[in-house]
Parts: sequence; structure tokens; C-alpha cells
Amino acid sequence: MESYTIGQAARLLGVSVDTARRWADAERFPTRRDGTRRIVDGPDLAAFCVALAQEGGEGEGGEAPYTSARNAFPGIVTGVRLGTVDAQVEIQAGPHRIVSLLTREAVEELGLEVGARATARVKSTSVFVDRT
Repeated sequence: MESYTIGQAARLLGVSVDTARRWADAERFPTRRDGTRRIVDGPDLAAFCVALAQEGGEGEGGEAPYTSARNAFPGIVTGVRLGTVDAQVEIQAGPHRIVSLLTREAVEELGLEVGARATARVKSTSVFVDRT
């Protein structure tokens, strides 16, 4: 299971570190201490990303938080459904929920699980998922 510092969580959420700290202080998502650092477990952050998107939350300033790469949506895996041969992966990328159908083998090779960072890359009608 992946875990994230408050700074990493803030980048994935598309907000400032101060905003992420305030949300953690308000217990909007659970954290734990790893020495001096506050850590949030991947599945907890994934659940919060989904809840935030349902609230209509976007990055600060009301804009999409990721704009540096065209057709690339970095985010966090919020769901994985494995079939016998195929799989469905859901990624929350800021306010965007992206669903990709791919092979079970690809999901297993990439180690995709709820809470993992991933980037959905979109070309035409295909969505490719990179483990980040």
C-alpha cells in the first residue's frame, strides 16, 4: 500500500500544502506520523479524492490542477475491478474521474491498486495508464 506525505497529497489534490494540512487538521482525511512527517495512506487519500470531486472541489482558483502535459491526467487510483482477462481502473485526477479498461495482466504488472499514483494518458478514444 502506498502512502503520501502532506506535500505529495496536496499535489495530487491540486491544492496548496497549507490547504491539505488544514483538511488533515479538520480530520477530512486521516493521517499518521512517520517520525516528524504526517503521512496519509493511499486508500484514505483515494476515498477523500472521490468525496472532494463529488463536492465539486477543484484545484485552488477553480482551475484544473494539472496543465503541464497535454492529454495527461495525473491522479490517484480510486478503484480497480479485476475480471478473468480484463480490468477496469478508475483514476481521480483533480475534479476528473477517468475510467480505463485494460488487461488484468497490465494492471498486475503496473501494480495498480487503490491509493496508487497513476497518470491517465488520452489519445483519441483510448486511455493509457502509466504508474507514476
